[in-house]
Amino acid sequence: MMRNWSVALALSLGGLIGLPASLRGEEPPLRERIAGALRRATDGFRKEVATEGGYLWRYTADLSFREGERPATATMVWVQPPGTPSVGLAYLRAFEATGDPFYRDAAREVAMALVKGQLRSGGWDYLIEFDPKLRARYAYRVDPGPGGKQNVSTLDDNTTQEALRFLMRVDRVLEFQDQAIHEAVEYALGRLIGIQYPNGAWPQRFTDPLDPAKFPVKKASYPDSWSRTYPGKDYKAFYTLNDNAISDTIDVLLEASRVYHDPKYEASAKKGGDFFLLAQMPEPQPAWAQQYDADMHPAWARKFEPPSITGLESQSAIRTLLEIYRETGDAKYLEPIPRALAYLRKSRLPEGRMARFYELKTNTPLYFTKDYQLTESDADMPTHYGFKVGNGLDNIGKLYEQLRTRGPEKQTAEPTNSGARSRSNKPNSEQAEAVANALDSRGLWLTEGRLKTQPPENPSRRQIDTGTFLKNVQILCRYLESSRP
Repeated sequence: MMRNWSVALALSLGGLIGLPASLRGEEPPLRERIAGALRRATDGFRKEVATEGGYLWRYTADLSFREGERPATATMVWVQPPGTPSVGLAYLRAFEATGDPFYRDAAREVAMALVKGQLRSGGWDYLIEFDPKLRARYAYRVDPGPGGKQNVSTLDDNTTQEALRFLMRVDRVLEFQDQAIHEAVEYALGRLIGIQYPNGAWPQRFTDPLDPAKFPVKKASYPDSWSRTYPGKDYKAFYTLNDNAISDTIDVLLEASRVYHDPKYEASAKKGGDFFLLAQMPEPQPAWAQQYDADMHPAWARKFEPPSITGLESQSAIRTLLEIYRETGDAKYLEPIPRALAYLRKSRLPEGRMARFYELKTNTPLYFTKDYQLTESDADMPTHYGFKVGNGLDNIGKLYEQLRTRGPEKQTAEPTNSGARSRSNKPNSEQAEAVANALDSRGLWLTEGRLKTQPPENPSRRQIDTGTFLKNVQILCRYLESSRP
């Protein structure tokens, strides 16, 4: 009898040993707790925060008020980062780190929200509306009927590009078998190529291709004169480097070439690079402007964006030329870089940063006062815009020398996530554990503060911030990758 009891006990203990630590009444190992936190956070964001699979930028803790770049309703989601596609990329990141199809399914849910928000013009607006009555204002590609009048896709602020980048990566993860997602990608890529100007540039916003005869291929040049006061002209058809619109578009097309192995995508990206060659200004300022008119003169955009040479987008133009060279091996994309770097280095501000704007020909740094008067003084600048920007010239110069010396390096398809990963970047266990422990009972991370557009009568001082979600998911994923057995 005693022997039978001993055998039963041994079998029972053996069964317990095979159970997860949490079911044995023990605290699970840290890796198990981190994996559980990542799943709870994803589940909480999907169930508590999502609208039709999409997301905004910030929410009050009780979800009573929400916003993207501006106040939003419960039927809106935001495309412009860090909105819906950014969250989708985080879910793909989690799928890559864990292999758990739960995260792949979460990413597909986000992808379908973007499919429903794709415009007939081919890209995306800053937001997607899901209220049936309000959707009727928009020309959404998947909706029946003639569609509404709002059909303007935007390349501003990486909006259409990030949506397309995410959809391409989901398409690849799903092995190109989801017809709705695959068709949305093909349609968007086709429209991007279709609205490209003869000189290789893109407009900031688009509906249909414009008359190519109105946009002759020319090299950039200085205007005979330019107005110091804002003329208020429509600039959406201008060749636009501002906020990296063209650089982000080229980046997406290069990735499309890697994912789909179709030469037309690389050809379009190279044509975009050819525009950067044409758009480089002649001496004494061999860099780039934020935007150009059809005569290839630097031009006004918004009331605080004058015709000028830009210290920010010029750096992005060089990085893009380096990336095109890396992908194609065509040395013509390296040719403009040495003189551009030499000019930009001479243009550094005394504190080492760059001015966003340099006056044409004189190279005097330009700023604006808070009431938007053009000035050479930085004493009274608006705070909503970067009139002084970072200086990445040393890193750009090193990359140029590396590529010039080693030659091009054809890239493989991108990982599913959008952020570069490094083992040296891995979080320590305390950081990952702190992030995991910070989840509330709903599986959400709360931060202190009020929303930027929150009305005074709303008392909430805690918020759900999408940027925080993205950052914390990265921390948990890096820990899981670095701690694999």
